[in-house]
Amino acid sequence: MFYTSTGLAEKYNYLEEKFKIGYAFLRRTDLAELPAGPVDLGDGITANVQHYTTFSAAAAKFETHEKYFDIQYVISGEEMFGIVSREGLEVDTPYDAEKDITFYKEPPACGSVLLCEGDLVVVAPEDAHKPRCTVKEACPVKKIVIKVPV
Repeated sequence: MFYTSTGLAEKYNYLEEKFKIGYAFLRRTDLAELPAGPVDLGDGITANVQHYTTFSAAAAKFETHEKYFDIQYVISGEEMFGIVSREGLEVDTPYDAEKDITFYKEPPACGSVLLCEGDLVVVAPEDAHKPRCTVKEACPVKKIVIKVPV
């Protein structure tokens, strides 16, 4: 699954070497055994192995990043992943340069994608996204978020 607009598809090369490093990491056969925490993939690319329990979409916020793309890959579990263009969104928490994140108030309309085991989504800095949301009921998720420099 790949989500983007035609404008961003022409702006970014999602098959550029920096993305291929992330995709290659996700082909490893030992992902389920990796402990939580960061993994340095080189060239400024990091993978963060996460363990969490999903929660209500009402409790989550849309976020964006300025310095990185996210490749979010579900190893186990499932979640709803909200997605919308950040253009026109109302900022809830201003940009934190140290954490490279801005949070937004809930937009009047947005989309979502069901991410199950083995699914991934790539989000650009222009994409506001709301991860970790419950599908039917809270469930444990093991996920890898790869940070690819812009």
